[in-house]
Amino acid sequence: MSANLLFALLLPVIAMASGETLFVATPLTAVNSFTKEIEGPACDRDGNIYAVSFARKETVGRVTPDGKGEVFLEMTGGSLANGIRFDKQGWMYLADYAHHNVLTVDPRTRQVRVFAHDPTMHQPNDLAIAPNGTLYASDPDWTNSTGQVWKVDRRGKLSKVAAEMGTTNGIEVSPDGRKLYVNETVQRKVWQFDIQRNGDLKNKRLLIEFPDHGFDGMRCDVDGNLYITRYGKGTVVKVSPSGQVLREIDVLGARPSNLCFGGPDGRTCYVTEVEHGRLVQFRVDRPGLEWQRWREAGKSK
Repeated sequence: MSANLLFALLLPVIAMASGETLFVATPLTAVNSFTKEIEGPACDRDGNIYAVSFARKETVGRVTPDGKGEVFLEMTGGSLANGIRFDKQGWMYLADYAHHNVLTVDPRTRQVRVFAHDPTMHQPNDLAIAPNGTLYASDPDWTNSTGQVWKVDRRGKLSKVAAEMGTTNGIEVSPDGRKLYVNETVQRKVWQFDIQRNGDLKNKRLLIEFPDHGFDGMRCDVDGNLYITRYGKGTVVKVSPSGQVLREIDVLGARPSNLCFGGPDGRTCYVTEVEHGRLVQFRVDRPGLEWQRWREAGKSK
């Protein structure tokens, strides 16, 4: 057993000795506060959690860290959001799977506009954001169990950077901005690519494959470990950058769809849990990458 794996297994014991329990999920919002389309999620600079379909399908909800929720945005014109991301400037991006769009939202005025559009998209699902602001969108074709990946530059220009994949779903950029991770729900594989200087991808290789249950969203912590929702199994699995399973966390429902990191120290993981239509949360040992980038953005001002 490696030293890293041993330390990971001992962390709950260490935490309890210091009065904190790690990797144990608790509900954040009430049952059915969200619909069965609950997805997203993402945290803003103030620690609020945003997730899709609060109270009604065609919404984006905002939930405070103590679990109080409200409708933040009404989706109009038939648009339906899925993945959510914030850039360092605080702009919100939504994967609009109904209209083949990536939308951007001004968080102050809540004005929505189309940032990127391509009719050949199947249905943009989840988003990742690189340190330089480049977006990546997973784009599954559920009917044929295939998928692709798109790059969206800072001007909203779309380029297909990976084709002929399985059902691309969860997507994330490594802390150093040099790798893109993409998982395939049906095939149960997680792939990694090298990100070139122009944002294109090369050197596709397998990080890890599971024998059962599907995937959905995934996010990195500051050390580059991936937290991946195991849809159908009811867990979030923590995987090291080398592809080693470090632990698996029960999330109180069989169908976790996505997750993000937030809280005052970046060590709270929020999970969108479909079976009971709610957000759940658990504490982790290391901060999430998104939280770290918020801190860096604040220091640069």
